[in-house]
Amino acid sequence: MNPGDPTPGELGRRGLLVTGAAAALTLGSVSFANAADGGGGAPQDSPPGGTAPAGGTPPDRTRTVQGTLPPGSPDYVYLPVDVPEGVCELAVSYTYEKPVVPAGTQGNALDIGIFDERGTDLGGAGFRGWSGGARSEFFIRGDTATPGYLPGPVRAGRWNIALGPYTTAPDGLPYTVTITLRFGPTPGTPKPVYPPVRAKGRGRAWYRGDCHIHSVHSDGKRTPAEIAALARAAGLDFINTSEHNTSSGHRAWDGLWGDDLLILTGEEITTRNGHVLGISTDHGTWVDWRYRARDNRFGHYAREIRCTGGLVVPAHPHATCIGCNWKFGFGEADAVEVWNGPYTLDDEVSVADWDNTLVSGAGWTPAMGNSDAHKDPDRIGTPQTVVLADDLSRAAILAGIRAGHSYITESSAISLTFGATGGRAAHAGIGDRLRVAADTPVTVRLDVTGAPGCTANFVTDQGTLYTASLPKSGAGTVEWHTTPAYAAYVRAEVRHAPAAAGLPGALAALTNPVFLGR
Repeated sequence: MNPGDPTPGELGRRGLLVTGAAAALTLGSVSFANAADGGGGAPQDSPPGGTAPAGGTPPDRTRTVQGTLPPGSPDYVYLPVDVPEGVCELAVSYTYEKPVVPAGTQGNALDIGIFDERGTDLGGAGFRGWSGGARSEFFIRGDTATPGYLPGPVRAGRWNIALGPYTTAPDGLPYTVTITLRFGPTPGTPKPVYPPVRAKGRGRAWYRGDCHIHSVHSDGKRTPAEIAALARAAGLDFINTSEHNTSSGHRAWDGLWGDDLLILTGEEITTRNGHVLGISTDHGTWVDWRYRARDNRFGHYAREIRCTGGLVVPAHPHATCIGCNWKFGFGEADAVEVWNGPYTLDDEVSVADWDNTLVSGAGWTPAMGNSDAHKDPDRIGTPQTVVLADDLSRAAILAGIRAGHSYITESSAISLTFGATGGRAAHAGIGDRLRVAADTPVTVRLDVTGAPGCTANFVTDQGTLYTASLPKSGAGTVEWHTTPAYAAYVRAEVRHAPAAAGLPGALAALTNPVFLGR
C-alpha cells in the first residue's frame, strides 16, 4: 500500500477516493514495489522463496486483499495495483460471499474486469478486459489472455481491477481478490485476424441473420467454432458477435467464416439502465458501458458506435432482469430488438411499444429479432432477422437493417413476401412507402410458407384490422384492401394459436411496416 492510503478492507470505515468517472470510487492501491528485484522482501500471502538467484527469473508474487462493499456502493469500485517492471503475466482471482437473504431482497452479485496503466477514464485506452460475473479468475499475458480479456504486454504502472457490485445484500458484500504477478520475458502479441467484411452470397437477395449471440468471451458457454456450426445448421447467412462489454471475441473467428457465412463483430454494451447492441462496429472496437441514463452520456457512445461503422440497437427493451430494461430512450436507435429469444410476454410488450412509434412514419425505427443465445438448449437463429440486401456484405446487410427492409421469423422454415400495390401499378415492399393519394384503393398481400396452424394478421395504426387462418400446409396467400386514409401503415404478423383463451398467440413471424400515402 502507499503510505496514507486506505486499505481495501476499510471501505465503509474510511473515506474512499473519488475518481472522475460517474458512480465510481477507488480503493487504496496494492503495491508490488521492488518485487522484481526482491527489494521489498517476500510479500505476505506469497509462497516462500525470497529473491531469485542472480540473473534468474524472480519468483511469482501474490497479494490478497479483502474488504466489504456496503449496501448502496457505487456501480464501480477500482482496486489499483502498482505493477513493477519485468512482469510477463498478471493473474487475478476473486470470491465473494453469497449469504441467504430474506424473500424479496437482492443478494450479492459482483462483476470484475481490469484496466491497464493507461487509466480508467470513460472511453479511454486503458481497457484490458471484462468478464462480469461469468468467471472467478483471469490472466493477461503478451501472447494470450483469458477469453473476455485482451492479450498484450503487462506494462509497469498503476493498473486497476474494476469491481462491479451489481446487487448487494443488506449486510454488505464481503470479497477477496488475489493478484499474482509472474516475471520473465514478455511474449510477443500475435497480430489479430478478423473476419472479412464480405461473403460470396447470392447477389440481391433475402439474407438470414442473428445479431445477438454470446460465446465463452463473455457469459456464454459455447466456443466460436460451435456457434459457427450452429449458425450454419440454423440456415443463417450472417451472425454478429455481441459479447458483454468486451471486444476480445472479435479476433476469435479465424477460419470459421466462409462463402456461406458472414461474421460481423460487435458488442452488447451492458449498462445498469439497459443493454444496447453495437452491431458490426469496426474490428477491435470497444465501447464503454460505465454510465446510467442520469449521466447523460449515452448519446456520445451511440455516436461512437456509428462512427465505427456500426448500428445502435437497444436489446430486449422490456426485459425484466435487473438492469435490463431500456431507460435511454430511442432517439439514438437505428433499430430496436423487439423479439429476443423464444417469444415471451416482454417481447409482446416490446412489439406493442414499438408499434406505437410508427404512426407518423417519419424517422421511424425498424424492428429486428435475435436469439441472445448463450448455451444449450438456447437455439441460435430463434428468432432471426431476414434482410433484403444487395449482397452478403457488411455494408449491404447494415443498410438493409437500417432501412427496415427486413422481417423476423422464429426459424429458417418460415419465409414471407409482403407488400402493397395501388394507383398506377405502384408497389412498395417492407420498410418502404406506397406514395399514392389518400383515397386510392390499396391491396396488401402476404405470401407465407412454413407456418402450419398459424394465423396471418394485418396490423395498422388503428390495430389489427384483418385476420385469416393459414392452410394446414402452412403455405398460403392473404390479401386485404384498404386506403391510405384508413391505414397509415400496414405490417404483417404470423401467430401461433393462443396458449390460453384471451391471450395472443406467440409470434411466428413479424414484418416491418409498409407505409401508405404521400
